[in-house]
Amino acid sequence: MIKTRFAPSPTGHLHIGGARTAIFNWLFSRKNKGEFYLRIEDTDKERSSEEMVQSIVDGLKWLGVDWDGDLYFQSQHIDEHVKACYDLLNRGHAYFCYCSEEELEMKRKEAEEKKIPYKYDRKCLYLTEAEKLKFEKEGRAKVIRFKVPDGETIFNDVVHGEIKFKNSEIDDFIILRSDGTPVYNMAVVVDDHNMGITHVIRGDDHISNTPKQILIYQALGWDIPVFAHVPLILGPDKKRLSKRHGATAVIEYRERGFLPEAMFNFLCLLGWSPGDNREIMSVEEIIEAFDISRIQKKSAIFDQAKLEWMNSEYIRRKDNFELLKLLKPFIQKYGYEVESEDYLLKVISLMKSRVKVLEDFVTFGRYFFEDPLQYDEEGLKKYWKENTAEILESFIERLENLEDYNAIEIEKRLRALAMEKNIKTAELIHPIRLAITGMKVSPGLFEVMEVLGKNTVMRRIKKFVEKFKN
Repeated sequence: MIKTRFAPSPTGHLHIGGARTAIFNWLFSRKNKGEFYLRIEDTDKERSSEEMVQSIVDGLKWLGVDWDGDLYFQSQHIDEHVKACYDLLNRGHAYFCYCSEEELEMKRKEAEEKKIPYKYDRKCLYLTEAEKLKFEKEGRAKVIRFKVPDGETIFNDVVHGEIKFKNSEIDDFIILRSDGTPVYNMAVVVDDHNMGITHVIRGDDHISNTPKQILIYQALGWDIPVFAHVPLILGPDKKRLSKRHGATAVIEYRERGFLPEAMFNFLCLLGWSPGDNREIMSVEEIIEAFDISRIQKKSAIFDQAKLEWMNSEYIRRKDNFELLKLLKPFIQKYGYEVESEDYLLKVISLMKSRVKVLEDFVTFGRYFFEDPLQYDEEGLKKYWKENTAEILESFIERLENLEDYNAIEIEKRLRALAMEKNIKTAELIHPIRLAITGMKVSPGLFEVMEVLGKNTVMRRIKKFVEKFKN
């Protein structure tokens, strides 16, 4: 059975790159009726936190990425990691190293002066038993180093094809620190083996770790998983995605009002394609189409505009009642209270084709929740004329006498007034829109007026006239 895993470190929120890695692992396991696990690599106790564990869990759940079994915490398996280190020692694939940091630093400087790559000289590999005993009696701190064999390490990466490393270029790397904690490469191999992981799908920044991990697998006589290293996600400037490009944490996108289905869909298409022109795809369609061999070698560019477009498409297609539930927290966030769900449903109907994220309903449609606090300056210069106050006052009179208050009747009254005053309807429409929304653009004016209600519209127009009349 195929088994994959996502193994984040809880030192920060779930970021875009990590979320995509989790999704690719999840898709591959679900497509192949396999299992997907979530492993928390929390051995760095100083930087890890329960808050970040919860943030990662919440981010994955929000995206709809579920996992099999319980959370696997790496820190609960230190004994297994240490045992494997000593197994390597006993098999002759590792050795104790007593070199101090000062000694190693001197050797690094020597290599730097000679302009050659630094590599541990294996001094401690050739220690006599008497020398080892002497260091032990002195209480010297020691680490365990892996003894890298001669030859080459070759593996077939699902994404990149055959990758070769000369073992002569790999240092005898530390597998157990002097404080008794295993290093990343050791812990990862032991955990993946014990969890029965068959496929390791991760970012291609891990390619350099892979030969070391393969050597450990071979030395312990364990099956080596299949590796697939996916390209990194870059910003528009072709540099690694970071905070300077905007939001990088999944939670930030949730808080702005991106829909999880849109985010999932978008992340799937960063470095993978279904092989046709489809872009908007359901989770079921993506699982059906997912083929790990279609992951591209080239780095994917994070296109914020495309994500916003995709999110707007999902908003358009979403049921208004579902949008209502999702919208309420954003209304509360901005300090508004709206008791009438019918009113909100009307707002949603008018706005849903114009917004990119849920927050836009409130920020761009602020006038549905409060009177305008200011008016677009460019609009004022363009649309406020000498006769505007008089025309708007005449329109208020028409509204006062309007018993059947709806968009159709409002439009009839406005057009009739324009004919009576011998002016273009635009000379009424634009200043009225400014008066009731504070903006130059909005959904259909008559529909907005109907939703806002007669009293609100009249109050806002009167306030507008009084403010600019003199």
